[in-house]
Amino acid sequence: MITEALKVYNTMSGKKEDFVPLKPGKVGIYVCGPTTYNFIHLGNGRPIVVFDMIRRYLEYIGYEVTYIQNFTDVDDKIINRAKEENSPPLQLAAKYIEEYFKDADALNVKRATVHPKVSEHMEEIIAFVKGLEEKGFAYEVEGDVYFAVERFPEYGKLSKRTLEDLKAGARIDVDERKRHPADFALWKKAKEGEPYWDSPWGKGRPGWHIECSTMSSKYLGETFDIHGGGFDLIFPHHENEIAQSEALYGAQMARYWMHNGFITINKEKMSKSLGNFFLLRDILKKYDPQVVRFYLLSTHYRSPLDFDDQKLEAAGKGLERLQTAYRLMEEAISRDITGQDTANDKTDRIKEETKVLHRRFLDAMNDDFNTALAIAVLFDCARAINSIVAEGINFDSEIEALKELGKIYVELTKVLGIELNKTNSGDSALVESLLALIIEIRQDARTKKDFKTADMIRDRLKEQGILLEDTPQGVRWRYL
Repeated sequence: MITEALKVYNTMSGKKEDFVPLKPGKVGIYVCGPTTYNFIHLGNGRPIVVFDMIRRYLEYIGYEVTYIQNFTDVDDKIINRAKEENSPPLQLAAKYIEEYFKDADALNVKRATVHPKVSEHMEEIIAFVKGLEEKGFAYEVEGDVYFAVERFPEYGKLSKRTLEDLKAGARIDVDERKRHPADFALWKKAKEGEPYWDSPWGKGRPGWHIECSTMSSKYLGETFDIHGGGFDLIFPHHENEIAQSEALYGAQMARYWMHNGFITINKEKMSKSLGNFFLLRDILKKYDPQVVRFYLLSTHYRSPLDFDDQKLEAAGKGLERLQTAYRLMEEAISRDITGQDTANDKTDRIKEETKVLHRRFLDAMNDDFNTALAIAVLFDCARAINSIVAEGINFDSEIEALKELGKIYVELTKVLGIELNKTNSGDSALVESLLALIIEIRQDARTKKDFKTADMIRDRLKEQGILLEDTPQGVRWRYL
């Protein structure tokens, strides 16, 4: 399937482009990870899930993916938080890296090929800054080292900003030591009480942007395929990465720049600075992590996603529909069939429907990873399974055709990181046990010919979005 005609929206060009990796059959991806000074919030969770999905799909269609996601464990925010907690900064960062993995694991996010940390790459970072200085792209002022944006003619090409615009919009309190207001720090002189590393410019630590240029080139090379992150990283972070990397190496940094949209609260961007954020840890206490993942993928990754409890509830019901179809399929294919093993029109119809559904899913994902359309295909898969099972399975050939449909159904949900036979909370198990009890009570009423009570139970469940189906094999339930 590696020949699939995948199109990817490239922020650099502002349009969808055919995806052609640097090396045939291989893809290198670098995704900016969190600054580890707190638990991650839902807004942080979106790029984590989005780029995990992109990785999974690329692997599904046959690519060998090298996936790098860093941790920023040296930063002003970490230093300030460490002072508040009276904790060594690196120890604080290590604590929140560990907490990050708990949330990421709950969301079924695969571990990166490498999770590099800033603190473990100081030698490479210093060498990178030194290289920029030697090439005339950086200058030192009293122990601080800045990148000279005017020395890089293409500065602003990702964010579509000009140096004139940046100069006009510069704050009044801009550092007068800088040659241009947009010049940014590559190395920062250590202040009293701050962590530091020895360097040619004295004791200090790296600026924010240099870390990703250094680590991406170390693990993926001077040029790699995909650089990803949230929309808010386009400027200044990714713009500055491009300037640093392309100035040093004289080569294109990334072939495709991909950015996910914001999560909003009442249409306003979710962020810690605005104070309108929800910690992912708290959300995962309330909702099954699979539901949260399903919700995060329910909208195309480049579109904004507005946080709403009702939308999460709806995502939960949608996921239950997919899981119900999986359960019915498992029940159907586990039954012994005494019918003749003869192909028939129904068998052919199931096989054809399987091919069509698979093709539609691939088409959706090949159109810039359109998970909203891909999920719509999964619902169609679920409906097809429900319909086939409701009609009854009479021949071994029908069982085999349904197995193949089920195999594709499970494969495609796993591409999105959803495990149909897995739940991380007791909610689904509780629902199933309660419904089994209700169905037993209804069956007892029917046995006693108390059809009024039996019908009342069926109708009340339907009002709650649950349909009971009386079949020769017994009573089944599913979400409407």
